[in-house]
Amino acid sequence: MTVISPVEPGTTGPAGVERLRRSPLADRAAELAAAAGPRGTRLAEEPFLTQVNLRAAPEQLARLGNAAGIPLPRKANRVGGDVQRAALWLGPDEWLLMAPDGEAASLRDALGSAGAASVVDLSANRTTLRLGGGSARDVLEKVCSLDLHPRAFAAGHCAQTLLGRTQAVLWQLGPEPDYRILVRNSFAGYLADLLLDALRGPA
Repeated sequence: MTVISPVEPGTTGPAGVERLRRSPLADRAAELAAAAGPRGTRLAEEPFLTQVNLRAAPEQLARLGNAAGIPLPRKANRVGGDVQRAALWLGPDEWLLMAPDGEAASLRDALGSAGAASVVDLSANRTTLRLGGGSARDVLEKVCSLDLHPRAFAAGHCAQTLLGRTQAVLWQLGPEPDYRILVRNSFAGYLADLLLDALRGPA
């Protein structure tokens, strides 16, 4: 016998969906806000950013970038756009488009109409951690094997890499330095613990 539970009033429709949606680190927001490292270094979650994976041939890039309103970088490990709307180079024919919450459908429609080979909404697949402040690079260097010196990795650079034992996409936003770290929801708690330990530990 199938039992159908009653629907709680007010939990359907756009407003209800918004109340039901919960980020993987929502219950740790206060802990993250309270954590502080040297030179004003801070860690926070930026939940629900739009993330759309794009696969396309190089000759399509100009048309697709115009359709999306985001320039698609052609150089490896570079980012086009800005902190609000950006395209991250992930491979020779692959980009990750990021935008404010709620823009996935419009990006999919625009890219599909422009003839993109593959457009996949990954917004529910990952959350985003924001690490910034004077010692942010030092914190990352404790858990990441990439050369993060400004001569090798600077503002406008991105990379798929390992942080500890989990895969992530690392994007340097500014020279302070300031980073966005994209991680799968199921590994968000692990990565938060890893970064908090590095943040609180000795320099």
